[in-house]
Amino acid sequence: MLTTLRIKNLALVSDLTLELQPGCNVVTGETGAGKSIIIGALNLVLGQRADRTLIRSGSDSCSVEAVFDVKKLRSPLKGFLNENGLEPCEENQLVLKRTFTSAGTNRQFVNGSATTLNVLASIGEWLVDMHGPHDHQSLLHPAKQLAILDAFGGLEKERAAFGGLVSRRSVLEGEKSALVVDEKTYAQQLDLLRFQVKEIEAARLKDDEEEQLILEHNRASNAAKLLQLSQAALDVLSESEGSLLTQAGVVGRTLQELQRVDAGATTLNEMHEQGVSVFRELQTELSRYADKVDVDPARLAEMDERLNLIHSLKRKYGATLAEVIAFGAEAKEKWQSLESRDAELARINGALAKLDAELLKVGKKLSAERKKVIPQLAKAAAKQLADLGFKQSRFDVEQKVELRSEESGSGAASPQLLTPSSSGFDTIEFQFAPNPGEPAKPLRAIASSGEMARVMLALKTVLAAEDEIPVLVFDEVDANVGGETANAVGEKMKQIAAKRQVLCITHLPQVAAPADAHYVVTKQVKDGRTISEIELLDKKSRVTELARMLGGQSEAARKHAEALLR
Repeated sequence: MLTTLRIKNLALVSDLTLELQPGCNVVTGETGAGKSIIIGALNLVLGQRADRTLIRSGSDSCSVEAVFDVKKLRSPLKGFLNENGLEPCEENQLVLKRTFTSAGTNRQFVNGSATTLNVLASIGEWLVDMHGPHDHQSLLHPAKQLAILDAFGGLEKERAAFGGLVSRRSVLEGEKSALVVDEKTYAQQLDLLRFQVKEIEAARLKDDEEEQLILEHNRASNAAKLLQLSQAALDVLSESEGSLLTQAGVVGRTLQELQRVDAGATTLNEMHEQGVSVFRELQTELSRYADKVDVDPARLAEMDERLNLIHSLKRKYGATLAEVIAFGAEAKEKWQSLESRDAELARINGALAKLDAELLKVGKKLSAERKKVIPQLAKAAAKQLADLGFKQSRFDVEQKVELRSEESGSGAASPQLLTPSSSGFDTIEFQFAPNPGEPAKPLRAIASSGEMARVMLALKTVLAAEDEIPVLVFDEVDANVGGETANAVGEKMKQIAAKRQVLCITHLPQVAAPADAHYVVTKQVKDGRTISEIELLDKKSRVTELARMLGGQSEAARKHAEALLR
């Protein structure tokens, strides 16, 4: 349920916080007081397009924040949040926030994490369904209508079984499409794959050889210089007439004389011995290094050739040797699969034939079950519509069943199916004729917003137990109704609110009276600026507001208001 809605700097609202109650919440107020701002704010926080003209005059930005209690939400919200890198809900509280500026900058947050508008809109579809002269009406879409029909008839298990078969079929079709090509293309693919596999296998690649090869190549290509430098170092160190080790010998004899004169100079002699030892170790390592330097043009040419081959393979098959090796393994698998194409195709076609037979069986059974449920749904909806003033209306559910067979090359009908929808072979369309003598039309074709809203209300009453969307918003569903119909509208919303939270904006006291919580929106002038405010009414204040809606504050109006509340 929606627990809190906070609006800042939107139209006439400066800073408004609406704390909503479980059950049925109604919002009333004079025309132009700002009731529609609540609907606009909800639309914004549910991901609809932002209109910069709605930002309150004198402000650079506006924001809307909504807090939902999702403890009873049946949609897979937890997994969705995790998949999109969003923070989980703490204590079952989902916090949505939307801000936009006069410069056109939009920012959206879910539980404090920044997200995209599409993600926000996807979450919104699970939380709120709006009805009235607005969009966000999920029941208008044939796919949703089919889901509602299945929910009403308890057919979700059969539908899921059909969807599972369709998923398996899709996998097989993908495997088949990779094999079914014309002979010329088939031969070209075989030749290409064969060449790629043999080229990569012939190279006998190793994951780590390139780095080692580059290091060895660098040494070989600079061998003459390396030999020259190491020999020069050896000359200075030990082989020239005035080498370091020769000079070190002179220093050593001098220090020995020094030690004979002064026994305290022993440490100096020890330091000299250590230094000479380091020089001799360096001499040994330099000699070994020089011996390893190999000036071999043939080996250098061999390494050049190997590196050129590696670079050529990387240009063709991958950025690294590991990727090239992986490409070769995958190409070999495809090559082997194509070479056994006929046997593989036979296997896939056999599996598809079995699946299609099962799909036909399960799909036809599902269609038959839906056909049984349709009259029950139509009857239940018609009863609710009669209560709402459509005494002689007609509500129908049109069912079209398409098995989707395709033509084979011989012109005969093939039993193979085109890819079916995961929901079955049926297309469902809710149809409605508000007046006797008129043909029923698709629900989406109804022009009157008042008619549309009441049809939605009737369907929501019928489907309240099955529909998973927890918050229902009705914006002026009482348009063009009055008298007993208005009483019925209020009662219908009360019935729905027993299972879902309802937020209703209304002008009729008969609709407002049965609500669990009643809010009134008013316009005030403060510091020379007009602002909209909202207030939760107590029992006494509700009498006053209902009397206003009935026409005034006369004693008769107040008694009528009290009677409505009773």
